[in-house]
Amino acid sequence: MPKGVPVRVRPRAPNIFFYKRFRLTKVKFAIGAIWNMLELYLPILIFIVIGLGVGIVSLGASIGLGQVLGVRKPNSEKSSPFECGFEAFEDARMKFDVRYYLVAILFIIFDLEIAFFFPWAVVLDDIGAYGFWAMMIFLGILVVGFLYEWKKGALEWE
Repeated sequence: MPKGVPVRVRPRAPNIFFYKRFRLTKVKFAIGAIWNMLELYLPILIFIVIGLGVGIVSLGASIGLGQVLGVRKPNSEKSSPFECGFEAFEDARMKFDVRYYLVAILFIIFDLEIAFFFPWAVVLDDIGAYGFWAMMIFLGILVVGFLYEWKKGALEWE
């Protein structure tokens, strides 16, 4: 071989198995690399399997103990439908007053405002003018919702 010509050496393919004593076969480099990557996630997979196993066993044990040790004395009073301790007096598919939805919108307005205000206030120095004006636009949208609530009378309690 002439001098100055690089010699190409094929890399050795890694073993597919964990332990050296189980060295049965070698695979192509790509499959070995994928196996090595999956090898890193094996503890996570084991953790998930153990967690699911413990959960399923616990659920089965609690249901089984409830069936075996539970006292069953059915009567018509226990089987009857009730609403907050009272007999059901209307159809469950009745229409709600629009004030219910207005109060829900009011809750969302103030909940969103508080949820976004604290993190924004913490990083305001880092995000600069762009972050400030983005929050002002967000607050403007919330003010529009607040004014809608005020106009509909959701803030007036009877």
